[in-house]
Amino acid sequence: MQGEIRTNVDGSSWQADRKQEAGVAGRLRSVVRALGHRNYRLFFFGQSVSLIGTWMQQTAMIWLVYRLSDSPWMLGLVGFSGQIPAFLLAPLAGVLTDRWNRHRTLVVTQTLAMLHAILFVALIGTGVLAVWHLIVLAVALGMINALDMPTRQAFVVDMVGGREDLSNAIALNSVLFNAARLLGPAAAGFLIGLIGEWMCMLINGLSYLAVLAALAAMRIEPRGPAGPAGPARPVWSEFREGLAYAVRFRPILTLLLLLGLTSFTAMPLTVLMPVFAVEILRGGPQTLGLLTAAMGAGALSGGLMLASRRSVLGLGRVICIASAAIGVGMIGFALSRSLWLSLSVVAVTGLAMIVQMAASNTVLQTIVDEDKRGRVMSFYIMAFMGTAPLGSLLSGALASRYGAPIAVAACGLVSLAGAAVFAYRLPHFRELVRPVYIRQGILPEVSSGVGVTTELTVPPED
Repeated sequence: MQGEIRTNVDGSSWQADRKQEAGVAGRLRSVVRALGHRNYRLFFFGQSVSLIGTWMQQTAMIWLVYRLSDSPWMLGLVGFSGQIPAFLLAPLAGVLTDRWNRHRTLVVTQTLAMLHAILFVALIGTGVLAVWHLIVLAVALGMINALDMPTRQAFVVDMVGGREDLSNAIALNSVLFNAARLLGPAAAGFLIGLIGEWMCMLINGLSYLAVLAALAAMRIEPRGPAGPAGPARPVWSEFREGLAYAVRFRPILTLLLLLGLTSFTAMPLTVLMPVFAVEILRGGPQTLGLLTAAMGAGALSGGLMLASRRSVLGLGRVICIASAAIGVGMIGFALSRSLWLSLSVVAVTGLAMIVQMAASNTVLQTIVDEDKRGRVMSFYIMAFMGTAPLGSLLSGALASRYGAPIAVAACGLVSLAGAAVFAYRLPHFRELVRPVYIRQGILPEVSSGVGVTTELTVPPED
């Protein structure tokens, strides 16, 4: 009898262990479910190599600017030069993204970015590189990115075959981007001190071969024009149509305005990082690499948090909390004089930034009409990247006059104010997106067939 009881007990324990293992495996599969799509899987692993090179070049670029100019103002100017094309060219880029084959467009933009990195290496190697070259190179790369970024954002839905795994793919993109942000700057800080900035540029140029190979291996079904059939309308007409759509549907406009404000106010944290590394924390390129990597580690954690979510419901509240955390984190970083405290604060700020950006991206791509996806994503890039140039100039000017800590703290206060306004508007935001979620079957009440009264009286946690 005792042996029988022991067998039953052992069997129950074994079954419980198996259920627990199955539950863990199921959660892990849920986190990476978008990788089940072959095209997205190819893109993901190709980008995993390319983005490390991109962050290495980015870190080497800002260090090179500071080494050649020793000027916070020049850091802001070069940042402005690289980001202003995203604002000026976004209207055209959005229309072209809706018109053109997105797969072929990415092949072109990634090839141009590779050639740009090789040109950078050549200028450094010949010893002719000057600060004005850096401004011209920043503008050139900004023009490439102005078309690449909205195309890449809109291409996600093509790779995953619809909206079911779209939120997971966007979150995994954030994980990938910030894993590269964790590795790239740390490697760049080591290589800059050991070899020089040119090695970072060379590695970045070679890394584009991985994503080009991934794009070449994809099998993409031909996608017809997203808009109505017939002759293409003038670019300006299509842009105005997309702009009117974004302004008229207030949830899209609200998210874009919040993103624009956050990008504007958070830019000093990135642009002035070399100043904090050298003048506040008394370090060098390794300290800069650690700070940037810490921000990437926090952002990586934020991306994993979002990837584990199964629904867009509740993201409105998440965006609100993340926006407030960005402001608090910037103020804390400005006040810190300890490396370890600065690393901790900047990690939390990085987490909040990526959560706000990726959650906003997910909500936008969920509620947008397919025929206007490219244009709305171009407005997303305008908000995320287009206001950053003004933030770069502002940060350089404020830091030159009042010091980097005051510049970052002031912008943190403005970011907190933006979060407060969004929190006040959140109930109205939920009310407006509810019909879209009902139409798409996202609300649990509709999916499970609960009555109309419940559908109309229980708002989504958005």
